[in-house]
Amino acid sequence: MKRLLLTLVVLLTAWFAQAQIINPVNWSFDQKKITDTEYELYFDAKIEKGWHLYSNVLPEGGPIATSIVFENTDGFELIGEISTVPKAEKVFDQIFNMEIEYFSKQARFIQKIKISNPELAKLKGYVEYMSCNDETCTPPTEADFVFSMGSKQTTPVEKEEGSIVITDNFKVDTNRGMLIFFLFSFLAGLAAILTPCVFPMIPMTVSFFMHSNESKARARMNAVLYGLSIIAIYTVIGTLVAVIFGPDAANWLSTHWLPNVIFFAVFVIFAFSFFGMFEIVLPSWMVNKADKGADKGGFLGSFFMALTLVLVSFSCTGPIVGAILVESAGGQVLKPIIGMFGFALAFALPFTLFALFPQWLNKLPKSGGWLNSVKVVLGFVELALGLKFLSIADQTYHWGLLDREVYIAIWIVIFTLMGFYLLGKLKFAHDSEVKFISVPRLMLSIVTFSFVIYLIPGMFGAPLKAISGYMPPMSTHDFDLHKIVREEVALVASSGSNFVMNGDKAEGCEEPKFKELLHLPHGLNGYFDYEQGLACAKATGKPLFIDFTGHGCVNCREMEATVWSDARVLSRLKNDFVIVALYVDDKTKLPESEWVTSEYDGKVKKTIGKKYADFQIARFGVNAQPYYVILDHNEQMLVQPKARDLNPDNFVKFLDDALAEFAKR
Repeated sequence: MKRLLLTLVVLLTAWFAQAQIINPVNWSFDQKKITDTEYELYFDAKIEKGWHLYSNVLPEGGPIATSIVFENTDGFELIGEISTVPKAEKVFDQIFNMEIEYFSKQARFIQKIKISNPELAKLKGYVEYMSCNDETCTPPTEADFVFSMGSKQTTPVEKEEGSIVITDNFKVDTNRGMLIFFLFSFLAGLAAILTPCVFPMIPMTVSFFMHSNESKARARMNAVLYGLSIIAIYTVIGTLVAVIFGPDAANWLSTHWLPNVIFFAVFVIFAFSFFGMFEIVLPSWMVNKADKGADKGGFLGSFFMALTLVLVSFSCTGPIVGAILVESAGGQVLKPIIGMFGFALAFALPFTLFALFPQWLNKLPKSGGWLNSVKVVLGFVELALGLKFLSIADQTYHWGLLDREVYIAIWIVIFTLMGFYLLGKLKFAHDSEVKFISVPRLMLSIVTFSFVIYLIPGMFGAPLKAISGYMPPMSTHDFDLHKIVREEVALVASSGSNFVMNGDKAEGCEEPKFKELLHLPHGLNGYFDYEQGLACAKATGKPLFIDFTGHGCVNCREMEATVWSDARVLSRLKNDFVIVALYVDDKTKLPESEWVTSEYDGKVKKTIGKKYADFQIARFGVNAQPYYVILDHNEQMLVQPKARDLNPDNFVKFLDDALAEFAKR
């Protein structure tokens, strides 16, 4: 009976350890034959709720990006860069001080290849990825794939040891992003109505329909068709953009310097047009032909009236429509169509409503200088938003033109000038004299100057989280006052050392391996090799504090910034423990004598990261970080290990309980 209970305890312990091996991302792989020699390879990730998978494009010094590694490199070539569906979410990570991209729920990575060797039968490799939630991160994990080439249709890959079976049930949930873009486009359509080219045409157009020779019912029907025609014309424009710039061009449009510089130039030209430097107009023959078609009357006349409006108002609507198309050109096929539909719906709405209810015309404000003011304000906004495209090219190719503080400085100047313009202190050629400030202009100027004040701390390193998606990453900021202060405070708090690493060393405490590559926060000293750390702990008579961490572990950095920086925690770590930080994602290759064969998956671990990720799983049955373990000299745990806990009091208790237990042994 006793032996049976012991066996049961062992089995339960093994099951509990296995249950803590986290795998929040499930991969499947598929392929599509395009021609006899070209294929599209699909790498599909389904992500558990609450977790996120990092993008394949991340700045250096941040989390580990998802990467696709092909083991056999002969017999084929890659065509273009990896594209993704849906587009990754962009967030500002305050811990890493940079903008990062990740996916929630699901993601598809697409890579085109061209087969140069017709005898190539299989394409093998693995996806290396990292995932996190609000509490923990997983170490870089590999998902093996095998593609069978030469098949005439998509078929599951041959199931081999370590491979994953292909599925073909990938669906993209982009409803939320599309809805936001639709609302943005709808608001842009409303803004276009309040421009000098469009607003005065509302009563003129409505009067045309209401005073025609046809019956009022017929005239109203034509007015409705007029509005529907406006929507149709703009939606067709969006469809053409979708066809020309489909998903295959998305990655090139979003990352290459040429389209981004062109987009920046387009925004600047549109802004100058709104400022009154020149007018962007279409050839007169196009307007005249559309106007002649409108004279025909009936349904066809309504369509040509709509086309005439679109052409005549182009000098004012062109920049706004261009901004929407530029924003959508690098996205999915539906995005430009939805954007143009949203814009056209808002743009056509007043014409249709005023035609149905002509008595509302009496309540419209009179045309005047305020219309040009709307146009100029839109010019300031276009100028500011255009910088985003130049910034993308600058970051991608490391030109160093638009560092974060330079970008913010330009925005401060732009919106300050916009505030003075609203107050009537700045005038352009076509502006009317501002004899007094209206309440709407005053309120808008207050909002503008408030935004300028919000921007100013960003010059000194404030994260500006509300607009971080439009800002260059913090890594480009030359003068980060917040970071300097944090480092100085940490340096003062951590003066001293856990043990002397230079000069008189405690016997058994060697110089740490990898100290040129790896570091501990807040000036703490320690080891990055388990055997070295254990030997020093025995030599100094202190318990061994193991920190399972990673370069890309955002929760590890958060613990170090929030909890380890606490003076009580820092003092205990510095004086009472020997620290060994085991990086589970470091790519440094170990000497062959230090390679280990995993008891968990049977693979040979050749790097620092893979060795200690396997050590964490094999020894403690956990693969998440941060994870803190405190051992005695017999390598036995003193207290239960601890994961992410942002309460410094709890971490102090964790350390004190370990010290108390260590004193008893």
